[in-house]
Amino acid sequence: MRSFFQYTLDLFEVLAPVDAAQDAIEVIALRGPGVDHGLTQSLSQAIAPASYSHPQANRQLRLGDAVVAYLFKRAKRRTIGFVVGPDGLVVRAPRWTPVTEVEAALREKGPWVTRKLDEARQRQQRQQAARVDWADGTVFPLFGNDVRVLLDPTHAFGAVGAQLDDDATLRVGLPTTATPEQIRDAVQAWLMRQARQHFEQRLNHFAPLLQVQWHKLSLSSASTRWGSARIDGSIRLNWRLIHLRPAVIDYVVAHELSHLRVMDHSARFWDTVRSVVPDYAHLRGQLRDDAIPKW
Repeated sequence: MRSFFQYTLDLFEVLAPVDAAQDAIEVIALRGPGVDHGLTQSLSQAIAPASYSHPQANRQLRLGDAVVAYLFKRAKRRTIGFVVGPDGLVVRAPRWTPVTEVEAALREKGPWVTRKLDEARQRQQRQQAARVDWADGTVFPLFGNDVRVLLDPTHAFGAVGAQLDDDATLRVGLPTTATPEQIRDAVQAWLMRQARQHFEQRLNHFAPLLQVQWHKLSLSSASTRWGSARIDGSIRLNWRLIHLRPAVIDYVVAHELSHLRVMDHSARFWDTVRSVVPDYAHLRGQLRDDAIPKW
């Protein structure tokens, strides 16, 4: 048994074990009076299937109207597991499970798999659209609202490097000739300071309500996790949460603190979260759907 337990709030879902089943191929007939029978073709020929490919894919399977290239791994586990992440589908199966059984399980849960892959693709497209081009005048979200960058070489703003004005302008102490990398790094350093200050404030707000104590806060930049908690009171939160609305940030903070009382995702855990964030389910959905700029 591990010396400590760590539970994470993941961006993506893990599917439970599944049963095997077969799928069918639909045929579309494009013929009528005076039409050459050679025009009759399968659906796969008439409509180009959707395509999803993991960058390390080693197997491929047709699932309904989609072709899915996935990463297949043998693992020390008792069941077949499916994970849809930012790179695509990863399938893990026990060493003794035949590939035919794995593929049958994939076909059985094909609609779930393709739906999750499509959601992941749309999420990446939203993130790509939200990408920030770092320059004087660029706009980025802070607590769900737009903030405009203004390079101001006349001020160094002490040790903080930037200052947020009342008109949602972030004045950054850099020359107008600063490179995109310099602007990005200066803004990121300022944002991380804001994130730590805000996270600590919200941890101190929710901890007494949940009757728990946190002892250490670390900032992360993980691509697939918003936060994690250890039984020793160590909390890790993704600093990029600072882009989202305060209510969504509160859900993540309350989620991780709730793990200090219930170290799993049982019904009792979600009841604990609900006790301080009644609309957590709605906020959890926003956390998955909101586009955070790629850095």
